[in-house]
Amino acid sequence: MTSVGIDAIEIHTGKLKLDLAETFAPAKGEEPEKYTKGLGLAASSFPDTYEDIVTMGANAAHRLMKRRGLEPADIGRIDVATESAFDNSKPVSTYIAGCLEQVFEGDFHHANKGERKFACISGTQSLDDAYNWIKAGRNRGRSALVIATDTALYARGDAGEATQGAGAVAMLIAEDPDLVELSAEQGYGSADETDFLKPNQQFPSVDGKRSVQVYLARMREALEDFESVSGDTHPDDFVLVPFHTPFPGMVRKAALLGYRHMIRDTSIEEELAAEIGRQPRYEAFEDEAAFLDAVREYTDALKDTETYLEWYDRVIAPTLEIAREVGNWYTGSVHVARASGLKHALENDWEIEGKKLLVGSYGSGAQAEIHAETVQPGWEEEIAHLNVDEQLEARRDISFEEYERVHDAHNHDKRLDDVEEFTVPDGEFAFDGWGRMGERKYRFVE
Repeated sequence: MTSVGIDAIEIHTGKLKLDLAETFAPAKGEEPEKYTKGLGLAASSFPDTYEDIVTMGANAAHRLMKRRGLEPADIGRIDVATESAFDNSKPVSTYIAGCLEQVFEGDFHHANKGERKFACISGTQSLDDAYNWIKAGRNRGRSALVIATDTALYARGDAGEATQGAGAVAMLIAEDPDLVELSAEQGYGSADETDFLKPNQQFPSVDGKRSVQVYLARMREALEDFESVSGDTHPDDFVLVPFHTPFPGMVRKAALLGYRHMIRDTSIEEELAAEIGRQPRYEAFEDEAAFLDAVREYTDALKDTETYLEWYDRVIAPTLEIAREVGNWYTGSVHVARASGLKHALENDWEIEGKKLLVGSYGSGAQAEIHAETVQPGWEEEIAHLNVDEQLEARRDISFEEYERVHDAHNHDKRLDDVEEFTVPDGEFAFDGWGRMGERKYRFVE
């Protein structure tokens, strides 16, 4: 059967940079380590005043299509995943298609367009939709364009403010992919939760402690469900494990619990037994409270073992390198993590063709998905085209006062039109004012 997966990928980050240690922490009267060590973040990316989810998504898609020599006729489906939409009817994909039609011959009139929403997991759900569309034979030889784009902003003064970020990931989903093949097997963990939500509001309402608990619980359920169809997982099965990364500190928790689960009843657990004992078994305890206390004690010991730390540094840490510099991109987060890990592998001459990734996606509300991906023969050439380092280096550092201005500029309730641009658009799409029905307009700036 023909393989289906991610054939190409491009990343577009916001043009502005807020340094958390040098700028944000002093303004908040906090120690830099609260952000750099606790959250695991160095900086946040922000959109300039002429940038938004449409321009970032369109710029990523434009670069991808231009680099791969694609025309609109080659694309049969455009799905945009976002939780930053500004229209409750017209999908962001139509805006992005309109932008792309300014620079390509032909149009997307025969492409199916849609917008996915389930918090941060909707980018992966859009991949699933494209995969199923191609596997069903409904694509007529065409590929799908999946774009995850968000401005992940919090209200000023919110506890989540330091995790903010803005950017887009564009992915081409096709037969015989060059980057990774998606597995048919998936695992889900889903429940009706109110850990993070936006009831008719732009900025989220968050129960931070609850959100971490729900994230970990749904990930555990998804891994168990994945194993029910794919068989038991083992730490040595996967060369990289990209997680949804609202901030690297949360991934540290998820990775530890996932590793503990995967080593249960394996030779790794036995080898560690002399050092930290075997994992607690429920049947050995009189009540659940005593069992959970023992599990916490074992987990605390596990995280300091050389065996675990070596695995984490090799399999998890590479996926966090970009996230540390850009913050949370909501729907794009796990896809940035994948790109970060593969970029690290390329830069360090890893031979990973044919090896597997285990991808853990999550969206508040809440749902997690676990699936595997197999690295394809063309992965090195594809990842070599990423210019994310150049984009990060080119960002303009902003002061805290400038941060407050740009935050206001992207506050839908304020709708400010008089905030000056911090950078000059060049060879990209830019916001171009409001239309007669209150719609946002865009133009390509040569």
